[in-house]
Parts: sequence; structure tokens; C-alpha cells
Amino acid sequence: MPDIINNASAPSCSKDDEESPEKKGFCAVLVNGSVQCNESDNLDDLCPLLEKASIAWIDYVVDDFENDAVRLAVALGFSEHLTKRFLSKTSGHYEDFVNELGILIPAIRVEGFDVMLNPLLILMRENVLVTLHTSETTRFFRVRRYAETLIKKLPERMLQTDKMTLLLIRLIDENNGRNFDHLRDIEEQGDELSRILSDTKTPRDIIGKDIYKMKHALIEYLSGLWSTVDALNSVHHGDADLLTDDPKILDRMSGLVDDVHSQIGLAEHLSEVLASGLEVLQSIYNNQLQILNNRLAMLVGYLTIIGTALLVPNTIATVTSNSMFEFAPSDIPWYIGMIIGSTILATVVAWWVLKKINMLPKSPE
Repeated sequence: MPDIINNASAPSCSKDDEESPEKKGFCAVLVNGSVQCNESDNLDDLCPLLEKASIAWIDYVVDDFENDAVRLAVALGFSEHLTKRFLSKTSGHYEDFVNELGILIPAIRVEGFDVMLNPLLILMRENVLVTLHTSETTRFFRVRRYAETLIKKLPERMLQTDKMTLLLIRLIDENNGRNFDHLRDIEEQGDELSRILSDTKTPRDIIGKDIYKMKHALIEYLSGLWSTVDALNSVHHGDADLLTDDPKILDRMSGLVDDVHSQIGLAEHLSEVLASGLEVLQSIYNNQLQILNNRLAMLVGYLTIIGTALLVPNTIATVTSNSMFEFAPSDIPWYIGMIIGSTILATVVAWWVLKKINMLPKSPE
């Protein structure tokens, strides 16, 4: 069985750049053993190629998925009822209407800590496979360039259901591969966040917000992967008439599910690694706060001692300065001794009390 999952680079039907195609629509069809390709912004230019095609793949960029998907699907020969079943879905979904089926899987896009799950709708009937997505999903623009080789690798003697299933697997694999690439983006952002948090001068008011963004990004990413798993499992075990019964080809579908599960495991491991790193940073911050609290406690203790040392003699001096108390010159040494003695006694008593209640740590560290 030829390997069309990992096809090599080949002459392209489309010369446009992978990330910025000139046309919204692309069609590659197999007619009488030869592959014809066409690109156009007008869907009417692509539809005539489908009439004599034994195999056709149409990739089209919709401006507004909710409003345009149904109209385009109907124009390509799919039922309105099938397409509308996907408009209310936000995660992976699968529908089989015997002579046509649809699969909705997320196309993940990451910008910083913003994870966006864009819809990718795959519609399929006996000889036509259609991918509808918004302009944010650019992953199929590279496959457009290799569509001719991709379709030519399908053996002529192979059953139609086998050919269409292999083409479907190739497109889903391309979407999964691009989804997996974004885990590296999240990892790089997490590493940068860890570097920022390791700086003790980082403002505390932005730490909580950035940590939340990182955790939310991982949750959204995992949500997209689980949605993909749900849809692929439904396809694999749905026994659709349009899909193959060949065990070898079905094993490839199982391989797609296994790949997503592996990526989920990597994402969960990354989450654990980042969480452990954040726990270490949190411990560092807690230690710093404890050190600061100890220093403040010591400062309060010393200020209490100083305040007590000044308050007692000041009170005695204030009271004895009243006119009811008269001191002779011979009383001055006694008076000064009383002031000094009360200061020393108040200082010692205040220090002893604060030491007893542990307000004077042995060391600020």
C-alpha cells in the first residue's frame, strides 16, 4: 500500500506561498488518470471540475464560518441539514448521513498565551472531499502545493472508499501535525514566564495574571486535543459506508488517535513541569515574605523598646514638673538618678517582655 501520509516534496499545483495564498479556493481532481488543479476566489470556477472527477479535494477559505459554511456546502452538493448540524458545535463532532458525512475538528492557533480553537469542517461524499475553514487556518496551503503528487499516489485499482479514506487521513494528519507544533510555542512562553518570575523585582501585580494566562493556555490546548480525539474515535468506530473496511487503513486512523494521545501526554507533562516550577517560585516568594515579616517584627520590637524607654522617664518628668512638687538644689542628683534608673528599668522590662513573646527573632534571616 503506498504511503501518502508522509509524502515527499513534489512539484506543486499551486505556486503561492504557504502562509499567504492568492486565492481562497483550491481544487485538485483526478480525471481519467490525470490530476487537474485550479485556484479561484469564485466557487463557481471550481464546481465544473467535479462533474467528471473520480476523486476531488476542495479547500476553501470562508470569511464568516457560521454564515458562509452552509451556503458553500450546498453549492458543492452537500445537504443543508448536514452542515447545520455543525454550526452549534464548539468542539469535535461527527455526523454520518450514509451517502455523506461531516467531521468538525479544531485547528489550533497560538499567539503568546492566547490559544484559539478555529473550526475545521471536513465534508465527504463518494468522490468529493471538502475542507472549509477561516483564513486563520493556513495549514492546508502547503498541502495544496503537493496535491497533485498526493492524489497520484492513490493506486488506480484501490477501492474508492479506500482512496477517500486515505485522503481523509492525510488531511487530518496535516491538521494534527500543525496543532502539535503549537505546544512548542506554549512551552517557550512558559519558559519566558519562568525567567520573568525568577526576577525578585518583578511587580507582584502582574505575576498572578501571567500565571493564569499560562494555565488557561494549556487548558485550552488540551481541550482542543481532546475534541480531536472524540471526533476521530467517532469516525473510526462509526462504520460509515463512505469509509474503508480495510484493517490496514483503519490502523492508520488508530495511529492518528494514538498520536493525539501522545501529544496530550506531553502537554500534561509540560503542565506538571511548569506547575512544579511555579511551586518553587512560590516557595521563594514565601520565604522572602517571611524574611520581610521577621525584619518588620524586629523593627517593631526595637521601636517598642525605644518608645517605652522614652515614655516612662518622660511621664515622670512631666508629673514632677507640676508646681505641687518643689525640688531643692540638693535634690537634683536624686532626680537625675531617678530619670536614668527608670529609663534603664523600662528598657530592660520592655526587652524582656518582647523576647518572651518572640517579637525579637535571633536573626532577620
